[in-house]
Amino acid sequence: MPSDYQTHTLQIANLKDHADNAFDLRPDAETCNRIASDLRLLSLRKLSIKGGVQPDGQRGWRLSARLGATVQQSCVITLDPVTTRLEESVIRVYVPLSEEPSENIETEMPEDVNVDPLGRDIDLIELISESISLALPTYPKSPNATLGDTRVTEPGKTPLTDEDIKPFAGLSALKAALENPD
Repeated sequence: MPSDYQTHTLQIANLKDHADNAFDLRPDAETCNRIASDLRLLSLRKLSIKGGVQPDGQRGWRLSARLGATVQQSCVITLDPVTTRLEESVIRVYVPLSEEPSENIETEMPEDVNVDPLGRDIDLIELISESISLALPTYPKSPNATLGDTRVTEPGKTPLTDEDIKPFAGLSALKAALENPD
């Protein structure tokens, strides 16, 4: 993420051990436009993240939040704009690294994908971007978009249709013929 986002961080040193450490962030239009550009979205509106950070274990922190955003992507078929409302629970556990890994040693990925290394701060904009990218529809499709028939052939030959390509398409006719031998 660009360094322009530094104003939206939670400093670990300022978090209270016996408090909720609540936050409620509604990024401005400029920040939404930057995130939309980074994620290759047509637009990003009504963005908010609200939650808190609590101690987790002896030296870790647990962030629990609710993310809301309205995103607009291009339809994969027609390229028309497709609008999606995202409402996601965001949970991250930040744990200190036991030691600095060297470049020559392979490190095993934790099984829990919500576990992140604990640094000096928690970047809420980076968290928002990651959460949105994971929640986005992979293949956004406008309601009226349809794929046409695919026809594959050499010049001068009868093209294959979608029905010809389906391997089990003739089974219903075979079943009907076996049931009614007339």
